[in-house]
Amino acid sequence: MAEPLSPRARQIVAAARDLLETEGPDALTMRRLGERLGIRAPSLYKHLPSKAALEVALITDGFEEAAQAFDAATEGADRPFAALVIAYRRFAKRNPQLYRLMTEGPLPRERLPRGVEDRAAAALLRAAGSPDRARAAFAFIHGMIILELNGRFPDDDGLEPAWRAGLAAFNNP
Repeated sequence: MAEPLSPRARQIVAAARDLLETEGPDALTMRRLGERLGIRAPSLYKHLPSKAALEVALITDGFEEAAQAFDAATEGADRPFAALVIAYRRFAKRNPQLYRLMTEGPLPRERLPRGVEDRAAAALLRAAGSPDRARAAFAFIHGMIILELNGRFPDDDGLEPAWRAGLAAFNNP
């Protein structure tokens, strides 16, 4: 489980997030991050023991931010599932590289702070009504988002109608 980060480590994580979003995942190296911060890469290891620890910190921040956005969107909403989908899509589109880091490949659950993944999933679970429906809804939402982020929908294809059809399917059990 992750320890709380020092203020300097928080600055490093913020710089890493900016680097990730502006230059992509290939640029997220300790050397490149050190250059961006104006320090030598080995100095980063005083604050974060490895690149994997840096990625865990980024994923943790992403889950915390997503949980706040999802909770805010669904609290008191007449249509909580639709509100969640809008917030989820907005989060992914604003943070495409972070979203990919959070969702591609195995999740290092054993290194994440206890409960952070559950907090991020809580709004979806409430909106979907059951764990099975939440998993199915996540598959729909995530699949649509990745296809959208990766530009896999033809320009003339009806992206918005596809989102509406998915929402309608999950609103009608």
